[in-house]
Amino acid sequence: MTELPQPPNQPPTPSGYGHLPGPPQQGNGSLPQGENPYAQQPAYPPQPPTVAQQWPAGPGGPGGPGSGSGPASSKKNKLIVLVAAAVAAALVLGGVGYVVFSGDDEDPEPVAQQPADAKPSGSPPVDEGDGKGDGENLRADFNAGRKQGEDKVLWLKTIKVNGPGAGVASKGQWVFGDTVAKPVGKTITGYAVADGKEKWTINFPAQICGTTNGKTTDDGKAVVMYRNAESDDSDCNQIQMIDLKAGKAGWSKEVTKESAFDAFLDAELAMTGDTVTVNRLTRASAFRISTGEKLFGSPTEGCVPGRYAAGSGKLIGIATCFDADGTVEIQDADPVTGKKTWTHRLPKGWGVSRVYSLDPIVLHLGNEATKERPIVVLGPDGQKRATLSAEGMFSIHCSEAHDDSLQGCATAVVDAGTLYLPTTVDLGEANEIVAFDLTTGKAKWRVPAGKARTIVPLKAVNGQLIAYRRAEMDQGGEVLSIPAAGGTPTVLLRHPSGPSAPIESTFFSPKIDYVDGRFFISTYRLMAQDTEEKLLMAFGK
Repeated sequence: MTELPQPPNQPPTPSGYGHLPGPPQQGNGSLPQGENPYAQQPAYPPQPPTVAQQWPAGPGGPGGPGSGSGPASSKKNKLIVLVAAAVAAALVLGGVGYVVFSGDDEDPEPVAQQPADAKPSGSPPVDEGDGKGDGENLRADFNAGRKQGEDKVLWLKTIKVNGPGAGVASKGQWVFGDTVAKPVGKTITGYAVADGKEKWTINFPAQICGTTNGKTTDDGKAVVMYRNAESDDSDCNQIQMIDLKAGKAGWSKEVTKESAFDAFLDAELAMTGDTVTVNRLTRASAFRISTGEKLFGSPTEGCVPGRYAAGSGKLIGIATCFDADGTVEIQDADPVTGKKTWTHRLPKGWGVSRVYSLDPIVLHLGNEATKERPIVVLGPDGQKRATLSAEGMFSIHCSEAHDDSLQGCATAVVDAGTLYLPTTVDLGEANEIVAFDLTTGKAKWRVPAGKARTIVPLKAVNGQLIAYRRAEMDQGGEVLSIPAAGGTPTVLLRHPSGPSAPIESTFFSPKIDYVDGRFFISTYRLMAQDTEEKLLMAFGK
């Protein structure tokens, strides 16, 4: 990989971060007092962004949900963010500015409305490929005419529901043991991973509005948020523990306000170990998953966390400092007590857009005024260790599933000191996965997707990166294994290229996972127009 050259005699930009992420700091990283510790040389002279390139406040950027920038953010601001997500501005690491790219997985989220009750229908028949299927589309024989080397569609779960014009939410998916669980509207249903047969259903009083994003405790427990009423302006402030192994609901409670300034806007959950945090616009609360006991809430003084990121047995808070500049502070936090041992104050105008990892801490920062969005690595003491630098465009939305939460980047994977990110390219071009060394900030290797294909990281397991090569209308997807040191990918699953390919390739902003040799893909939202729709599909040997 050849890094882009630095322009001669180019002064640093006024912000100190530089227009784009550049090479990591050399030496001991110390700078004269008053200078920004993230100071970078821009890769090219900064250019004024066009109207299409103006970047809205992200989920953790200044003024946006999760930024910790105070109560100035509103539902109107959120709507602007969602509309802007449709054009999906992209980050250029070591390139020129922010650019717009084409893509069909960044649709704006419809305004939430109360859905009608939904009940999944039985799976369409899936046989072993004798060519005697009963039609096409959702009733096709998906394994008919499989080519040599192609694996099978195990089952497809469809659903027929009539809901509001905005559709019915079906965000989230858990795979635990022999069960894959899927929320739809006011229910969560568990299906057998082997054949898709329904095992259990848990009903909720109102619409589900938040989940633990596929995470569970070691014994299969997770937490769900739902609204406190049927109305559109109800609060997302009810939490319920669910046992995915038993298929039963556990404790439930209402999350009370931490202060008069607390508002249940942009509510989301984060969990690690036996702790779950309920994040919202300006405050957060933490609970013990096993019992429902409240552990702690946001402090009433100093810099106040409105969001916690959780993982690897750790918590970090993204806090608003109510000073004249409304600065944002990153804090570590004990998962049981919430007590902090270090803090990292960002300069004026900066916020946290995404948290990619907590071990090590990898953050995607943002400055709405300057349009700078570097990815930085913090050490265990909260001090900056590296800034990423490489050629290519990397999307801040990074979605396989549409998720604007702080840790909702489904296509950013961190393992053993390496961050894996997919590049973004024009429609019809092939992208790459780039592996970044989190000690130096430099790219270590790249793996191309292949002609006109798209590849995204999925998870890291046993020293291997698991990736998904997306399906096309005439070609099934593939699950690949890539050595952590780089090299030629190994195909773990090759999905059929027959009648199942158009279905696999058109799931709306899908949630995907690969567990125990099976690949699961499900939709983020249903049209809910009283017609049969695809909900959840499974592939395997």
